[in-house]
Amino acid sequence: MISLPDDFLSELRNILGSDTEEYISRFSDEPYKGISVNRLKAQPEKLLPLLPFDTEKSPFYRDGYYYNGDAQGIGRHPLHHAGAFYVQEPSASSAVTLLDPHSGDKVLDLCAAPGGKSAQIASCLGGSGLIWSNEIVKSRAQILLSNFERMGIVNGVVSSCYPETLCCRLEGFFDRVLVDAPCSGEGMFRKDRDAIAHWSREHVRACAERQLSILDSACKALKNGGVLVYSTCTFSYEENEGVIKEFLRTHEDFEPYPSNETFGRKTELPCAVRITPIEGGEGHFAARLRRLGRTEEAAPIKKKPDSRADEIAGLLSDIFSVIPDGEIRVMSNKVFIIPALMPDAVNAGVIRAGVFAGELKKGRFEPAHALFASASPKQLNNVLDLRLGDDRLKQFLQGMELECDLPSGYAGVAVEGVMIGFGKCSGGRLKNKYPKGLRLL
Repeated sequence: MISLPDDFLSELRNILGSDTEEYISRFSDEPYKGISVNRLKAQPEKLLPLLPFDTEKSPFYRDGYYYNGDAQGIGRHPLHHAGAFYVQEPSASSAVTLLDPHSGDKVLDLCAAPGGKSAQIASCLGGSGLIWSNEIVKSRAQILLSNFERMGIVNGVVSSCYPETLCCRLEGFFDRVLVDAPCSGEGMFRKDRDAIAHWSREHVRACAERQLSILDSACKALKNGGVLVYSTCTFSYEENEGVIKEFLRTHEDFEPYPSNETFGRKTELPCAVRITPIEGGEGHFAARLRRLGRTEEAAPIKKKPDSRADEIAGLLSDIFSVIPDGEIRVMSNKVFIIPALMPDAVNAGVIRAGVFAGELKKGRFEPAHALFASASPKQLNNVLDLRLGDDRLKQFLQGMELECDLPSGYAGVAVEGVMIGFGKCSGGRLKNKYPKGLRLL
């Protein structure tokens, strides 16, 4: 029998009322599990039939699906390696649905690691606009960057910076800002029983103070007329409605901005929704606000072309039939393809902007894994496209050389038409370039 803190239950009864006992009874059920499809890599109708587990549509996101909790080894599946989907608790996807990013938007995900919501945003943007994802803890920012590369995000920036510093540097720049704030994690209780032991009223109060501070910073980065979504994975009134009400009290240039979504349970705030296991998710809260006023369209960002851009484009043409979009930049012989909307961001803690394309070594270009992971097969001159049942696919993921009949030179490797990596062909063999840290053991 699960034992929940009395203080937690007392507050929960104020929030859920007569549904509290049903919530408690669900602790004997399996937690909800889900995936989000990444349209940068695959369309749901093509991907889902290829997966070795059954899926059911989630109500929280256009490309969100439940999967059976008995499914094993999902993170080892080749299409997961290829970034075709992201494993994500279903209700966590609801915040991006409320954010509602559109093609061409500039979007900030301020507390982004490990990257599930950023991956959703990038999928919605479809390679246009800009997704800037920040994580203050550098070790977690590296995980975020790894997921950016796996998901094939070309129009993204990963940074590790204090919210106040970053949002002042980029004041008024973004169309939409997501604050998925650190919280007391009450929505994790069914998945992680250790979270129950760490819960306290003092921790809830400390979280609420920090959340309000993060929102105070985040709003500076939003342009007039822009949309701000605040979300947590906790049920706490103090961390949810309490934070939003206090923010609105002290920021008269913001207003509640209700959506037409019908999932979850309504709250006293018309712009907010709460999700519990009763509504089909582990636990999430999200509120949508809008900054008042109108902003004139900003002039296009102009950059001085890199003097070596034409040279690099020529080298890339040996690999690509269609050169990737973006600004080519060479820094210390490392080649990057920078998003066209990348702002001047000095001292903003940028770890990576755009795609790391490769390195110049003694007059030759050595491409990087991220360059191929962000490409589509139709962009490349040569691709080895493997089916899921092909023994060479597992061999590739293990770092082994493969047999192939492609011309000599670099070639992409795909699984069911989804790019997963690359190698170098010579004499009927493909020398494997799949990164060691990603290989199957």
